[in-house]
Amino acid sequence: MSHQFLFIAAENDALPECKAGGMGDVVRDVPREIAERGDTVRVVVPSYGRLHQAGTLVSTLEFSLRGVSYSAGLFRVEPKKNSAGITHYVIHHPEITAGEIAHMYHHDPDEPFYTDTVKFTIFCTAVAEGVKQGAFGDVQFIHLHDWHSSLLLFLREFHPDYSILKNIRVVYSIHNLAIQGIRPFEGNYSSLEHWYPGLDYDRKALQDPRYLDCMNLMALGIRLADGVHTVSPTYKNDIMKPSAPPEFIGGEGLEEDLANADRQGRLHGILNGCNYLNIRTAQPGTLFPSTAKAIFRWLQMEDKKYKADFLAHTGEKVIRLMEEPPGMICSSVARLTEQKFFFFKRSPESLLHILERLEKIGGVYMLLGTGAPDYEEFFRDVSYRHPSFIFINAQSEDLIDSMYLETNLYLMPSLFEPCGISQMLAMRNGNPCLAHATGGLNDTISHLKTGFLFGGDRYSEKIDQLQKVFDLALTLFLEEPQTWEKIRNQARKQRFTWRKSVDAYYRDLYGID
Repeated sequence: MSHQFLFIAAENDALPECKAGGMGDVVRDVPREIAERGDTVRVVVPSYGRLHQAGTLVSTLEFSLRGVSYSAGLFRVEPKKNSAGITHYVIHHPEITAGEIAHMYHHDPDEPFYTDTVKFTIFCTAVAEGVKQGAFGDVQFIHLHDWHSSLLLFLREFHPDYSILKNIRVVYSIHNLAIQGIRPFEGNYSSLEHWYPGLDYDRKALQDPRYLDCMNLMALGIRLADGVHTVSPTYKNDIMKPSAPPEFIGGEGLEEDLANADRQGRLHGILNGCNYLNIRTAQPGTLFPSTAKAIFRWLQMEDKKYKADFLAHTGEKVIRLMEEPPGMICSSVARLTEQKFFFFKRSPESLLHILERLEKIGGVYMLLGTGAPDYEEFFRDVSYRHPSFIFINAQSEDLIDSMYLETNLYLMPSLFEPCGISQMLAMRNGNPCLAHATGGLNDTISHLKTGFLFGGDRYSEKIDQLQKVFDLALTLFLEEPQTWEKIRNQARKQRFTWRKSVDAYYRDLYGID
């Protein structure tokens, strides 16, 4: 007998323009692996005011929020690639709007999570109504992803209209514990009691352990789910310990909740997988011509006018590289955030050390990404001052594919990393990674066998090790080509398959023999 799954998330890279990070990859790939086993998966995400436009209206969902009637549309939409056994949906409502971050999430510096809490409250309630009405068919398992979807557990536990959810096993994946969706219980448009007035609930079940007048939607998922999943075994161990930044990023205030879930047998660390079949590929030798073409295209776009001078500056560097290829290419592709580049921004001498070493051998470090304005400004300033730094302050899937293909050494100096997908993509192409020994990076890279790891008990030790390990990698690349080629080949042979990961999902998360 086939099993019926419903995946609920904020991102789904099976759909065009519906990804900001690794969650989108997981929500794309895991349903495919489940469907290959003969089971059925429905995947639902918000429309963000745009993803429903070419879809088919399946149902109009009526429900009550903040004492008034709400109506949301459930649309079936076409994915980039159809797979038997998988159906994709989006929820549309005028208040579920696109944000500044990847056209999905909002950046509210004065009140973090204000706008996103509003739209995900509407989204989760609409999904609960859809399950109640049978709009997704028979549902035996619900898989929630990060705080954006955890409110469904609140509705299951406390809302009388959605007691049907208690008959369904609900599991919860933590993709990034640092982003928790903390909002006030009351006295605010985005507060819980504004949206569910008069509803009787256990305040302690939702309460943030540090801000007692606030709910914590990440904590809600950890406390109320039937199974809780972290995206790597090391990350599971890390987050059951208290954070001590910048030396160590752990449970971020939720370590006791996580340790409690572990004692109850509900917490499982399962490494994310990587796709090795039917992948996008780039043509070898096209990295710099493709970069120049992309920059020329961006220069003509109205929303890029504010950084036209910088794009032109980058283009000049790239054209020179087309004429005289670099002796070594290091690269990174990432959101420009504290998580990814804290070491470089707080200790710029570590980045300058890498750039100066590369300048001596005619090498370059290419960084592609957008993100926090202060990080963008920091990297633009470094680019103006260092010819070996190629900062591509924009997004392009084609360029990213070329970077993964033609890089010699991929850099991931993440402060913390729940799992990471970039190191797997680089290794898939036989390109070693230099990474901080944290979370999933520690689970996927073996020092001096498939790549290079740095660490240390104190922050100063980490910075010192980052520079020393880069020097070691550079020496092997330049002076020991046989050793370098051996590391490359061993990196290429690594396989982090979704089949193995989903075997663990079935056994540990879903409880399916």
